[in-house]
Amino acid sequence: MADAPAAGPAATLPVAVDAMGGDKAPGEIVAGARQAADEGIEVVLVGPPELIGDPAGLPVVACTEVVEMHEDAGQAVRRKKDSSLVRAAELVRDGKASAMVSAGNTGATMASALLRMGRLRGVTRPCIATPLPRLGREPAVLVDAGANAECTSAMLVQFAKMGAAYASARYGIPDPSVALLSIGEEPSKGTPVVKETHAALAGGAGVRFVGNVEGRDLLPSPADVVVTDGFTGNVTLKALEGSLRFIVETLFAVFGTDASTIAASEALLPHLVPIAAELDPENTGGAMLLGVDGVCVISHGSSSATAMHNAVRVAHELAEAGLVARLAEAVGGT
Repeated sequence: MADAPAAGPAATLPVAVDAMGGDKAPGEIVAGARQAADEGIEVVLVGPPELIGDPAGLPVVACTEVVEMHEDAGQAVRRKKDSSLVRAAELVRDGKASAMVSAGNTGATMASALLRMGRLRGVTRPCIATPLPRLGREPAVLVDAGANAECTSAMLVQFAKMGAAYASARYGIPDPSVALLSIGEEPSKGTPVVKETHAALAGGAGVRFVGNVEGRDLLPSPADVVVTDGFTGNVTLKALEGSLRFIVETLFAVFGTDASTIAASEALLPHLVPIAAELDPENTGGAMLLGVDGVCVISHGSSSATAMHNAVRVAHELAEAGLVARLAEAVGGT
């Protein structure tokens, strides 16, 4: 493995980018990393040099293996110890990178971060936090968005604490409000785990709990943080993404069909394009794995150069903001 840049203060360390992660790797990944570097963010690519090809002038930490999208996460990480995912996580663990970013196999990204960086003390299970758009203001945070299909109430309470710390670190919200996703606003609604979690959060868990929210409330979310189990969260997130894409594509398809819609598009498009950009997942910077001892940003598998650029930027900013220390403080009393 080639030498990474020398260790230094976390804010000056490079972001380690898994150059082989994602459906559009390595081309779009390298291009996005280059865009981030052009903004002044230190970046190092991780992957087999012969597969990366032209690194666009970026340093490369060489490895010999790649975890494919279809592989079993746990087995792949344990078997492929010289993969780009594992080496990226090790760079963070060893103080040679401030953060890691991957658009590859989500389960393997989580496994590599967990096995190499380790859990923060007191954390039962790491979780995934992803932004929910709120037009004209900072996004809300959905947690867990897919790491844990089955959860206990104690885990959900911990997710609430980490989600609030994340919302504060990433979006500058001083005292984030926290809601629980359920099938009704009343405390009596939901599964036994949801009702137990409601009682625990309402009883004083160290977060500003505002009660239950329903699926119809998520866009825009009235709460800064929405807590749920990973199965529900992942289904919810993908349903929202698909619905937004359908609405935007349908609306834009109408424009230009005849003289009246052409005239309408000329008046409306200058207003609609910025809204579409704000709703586009490519511009969010990816999801964050909360609860491991390092910054790990997970991008969508279909990430373009734009998505990777934003993911690297977010990873850099979270490292600078001391996110890991804030999470450790948030769960310290759990």
